[in-house]
Amino acid sequence: MFPKVKDPLTAADRVQTGTWLRDHVRVMKEAIQFISLRPGTSLLVWLLVGIALALPAGLYLLERNLVDVSAGWDGRPGLSIYMKLDASEAAVHELARRLEDQRGVASVVTTLPAEALVEFQTHTGLRDALDMLSGNPLPASIRVLLDSKARTADLEVIAGVASGEPAVEEVVVEKTWLARIQDITAIVSRLSFVLAVLFGVGAVLVTASSIRLAIESRLEELKVQKLVGATNAQIRRPFLYFGAIYGTGGALVALMLISAALMVIESPLTSLFSSYGADLDLIGFSPSFLGFMLGLGALLGICGALVSSGRRVREIEIQ
Repeated sequence: MFPKVKDPLTAADRVQTGTWLRDHVRVMKEAIQFISLRPGTSLLVWLLVGIALALPAGLYLLERNLVDVSAGWDGRPGLSIYMKLDASEAAVHELARRLEDQRGVASVVTTLPAEALVEFQTHTGLRDALDMLSGNPLPASIRVLLDSKARTADLEVIAGVASGEPAVEEVVVEKTWLARIQDITAIVSRLSFVLAVLFGVGAVLVTASSIRLAIESRLEELKVQKLVGATNAQIRRPFLYFGAIYGTGGALVALMLISAALMVIESPLTSLFSSYGADLDLIGFSPSFLGFMLGLGALLGICGALVSSGRRVREIEIQ
């Protein structure tokens, strides 16, 4: 026979735990009732907290989508070289060979005038109009793509080599939109962090100010509680629930504002992405993001409640 394991929770412990839970439920109900009786103040606090959370959260979503777009696009910087109309094929191939030997070059694609004419006719449908011309008006061209490790200095060197050729008419250096997106992503990332800190402090202060008013409105009741022996933690407990409700409500407002903003900008974003050959697929607005926002809002609200109620409760004097 195995020895009987003693229940670690005695009857007294169970009663105490049940009393503690019932007290928390009672305090939470009172907090909800107190807030519901003041809809104007509550809506104002929720709106202020929501605005404070919406901007950094929106920038975070923007950063996530920019990173996703730049990671899923394989474009690379390069340049296009347009030859003179009288440039010979030998000069074109010789320049292409020299460019292939340059550092940072991933590929060199040569398009002769006849090939350029065929491509132009295929994509524009102007075959009949071009047939009326006495000669081919399109020059030869060379397309140079750089590898992923190439630097801006390498691109400038290659452009200098091409520009020094007598048979070259024009050199177009292409600074791809991917590089610009990466720069914008870095700016948005740092800006969202700074704004998250600033607006997070603002949300705490807004909640703290609202709870300070709630404390002052119930000051006589708190004095009575302290008179009958309530601890500072017990007196402060309802206001922590106030902060959690204010913060959670503000997070819900922030989510609604972000959803509305996404609906407004979805159409122009779709057009912008389509112009670069990419499909718009917004990411980040997931259940985990919703849970994080609600938890963050509740945490900021509780922080505001602690800031406001901690010192004020200790200063209550019984006369």
